[in-house]
Amino acid sequence: MTRIVAGTAKGRQLAVPAQGTRPTSAKVREALFSMLESWNLVRERRVLDLFAGSGALAFEAFSRGASEITLVDKSRGAQKVLAQNARTVGASSARIVAGSAQAFVRSARATFDLVFVDPPYAWPEPDLTDLLADLLGLLDPDGLIVVERDARSPQPSLPAGLELEAERSWGDTRAYLIGRPPADPDAD
Repeated sequence: MTRIVAGTAKGRQLAVPAQGTRPTSAKVREALFSMLESWNLVRERRVLDLFAGSGALAFEAFSRGASEITLVDKSRGAQKVLAQNARTVGASSARIVAGSAQAFVRSARATFDLVFVDPPYAWPEPDLTDLLADLLGLLDPDGLIVVERDARSPQPSLPAGLELEAERSWGDTRAYLIGRPPADPDAD
């Protein structure tokens, strides 16, 4: 059972697609969002959830005050569940996009403050590296990408323009928090 941990929709139960999804556990979401909120990366922020599945990450962000949420999943079953969960948490302005994460990232024109990337654990590392490179154009200068992987997976290879800011593990789940390097104050 997946429930919203905190905020305006606290306790509301989220539906989960029938197969092939692995919703982020409440324990992981609670710890992750505690960190993100301490960095002021949730309230009044634009959030993108790639490989959304149930949308637990984006809907948790919405419940905690995110101003915009965009959820992307190519599975029709997931898209139906996302629409249902948007109604459950009162996120009538949620944008649900049918399609692959890669296609969305390559065609999107918006920028985001917080991006969740939670692909299937077996997703190839080179594809993840390419996706991260493509996300550079959508990431706000002070934004953050959160990549969720199996704790046994290697650290993602980061393209130029991104750096690892933090890494946390909870049981079988590891999250990589990735951002842009700080601007060089000596650069002209």
